[in-house]
Amino acid sequence: MGTERGERILVMNPGSTSTKVAVFHGDEMVSHATLPVPNRGPGGGAWEELPDRLLTIREWLDGEGLSVRSLHAVVARGGLLRPVEGGTYEVTEAMLVDSRGNFQGSHASNLGCALARAIADEEDPRGTGGGIPALVVDPVSTDEFCPLARYSGLREIPRRSLSHALSIHALVREACRRDQRALEGSAFVVGHLGGGISVCPVRDGRILDANNANSGGPFSPSRSGGLPIQELLDLACSGDYSRAQLRSMTLREGGLVSYLGTDDAREVEARIADGDEVAREVYQAMAYQIAKEIGAMATVLEGGPEAILLTGGLATSELLVGWIRERVSFLAPVEVFPAMEELRALAQAGLRVLRGEERARPY
Repeated sequence: MGTERGERILVMNPGSTSTKVAVFHGDEMVSHATLPVPNRGPGGGAWEELPDRLLTIREWLDGEGLSVRSLHAVVARGGLLRPVEGGTYEVTEAMLVDSRGNFQGSHASNLGCALARAIADEEDPRGTGGGIPALVVDPVSTDEFCPLARYSGLREIPRRSLSHALSIHALVREACRRDQRALEGSAFVVGHLGGGISVCPVRDGRILDANNANSGGPFSPSRSGGLPIQELLDLACSGDYSRAQLRSMTLREGGLVSYLGTDDAREVEARIADGDEVAREVYQAMAYQIAKEIGAMATVLEGGPEAILLTGGLATSELLVGWIRERVSFLAPVEVFPAMEELRALAQAGLRVLRGEERARPY
């Protein structure tokens, strides 16, 4: 699969309200866009959006004067698939079936493999009959848990590995590259702070544990995080809420939305600057919970982390990061990488495969 040092790669990251796309020529991003997605149909499922997302990507490529024939690979974010080791995977029929079946839950990232396969199959410039490679990288379902991390406290509910594995792995690689050291022997606690929050202990480049951002850990801009179990059971059994309402309350109407009516951290910080003490306390509580999760995950590394790495949209907040730093800096230095780009991480993974530095794994 080797090629010249001018590999052209299309990368795609489907999110709930947009599809982020970019074309890389080698290590250089030559074009990028955030493509909005239409309102969902009456079924409310992300898969209903697939045709329109494909259309907007094709129109964008045409508008940029780019064709599939000029590409060497198409790489997308991986979704809630079967548990897999971290790495880069070929899109297969089995992966498409699991994605369409929402194997571990419904999420826009499940569309990534289908988008990649559909675009990659449009042309076959090398006459191989198989089209250009369609790949996904570090799916949300990346599972590198140590055995003890799988225990929840209730036999019927094992803990599952679902995290922002793409940005977490990319951040650890970048930190090691910057310091000119190998992944082997490294030990970090990494926090992806975005619409969902993942805090993970990472040793030798492997994610040993993680809070499931949909079901536990700190509350975030729109997710409730971990909740008191008995009180949640009372709420669920009260008859006042349907399953769908409770799911919406915990995934889309929790966190900052529940307390402050917004998931926009910039708006919250503007309120704080205007003297809103309620907004200040809620925002500080989110930092408090993130710091608690960092402290808990540091214990998994036993000898402790060499650094605490933070990335994601909320990592640009000096106020939030400052509060976190105050509580955890005694554990290890806190380093912030607010510009860790998932699109670039996708492209770099594609390059490693095309250049023979890494093998694409079968799913």
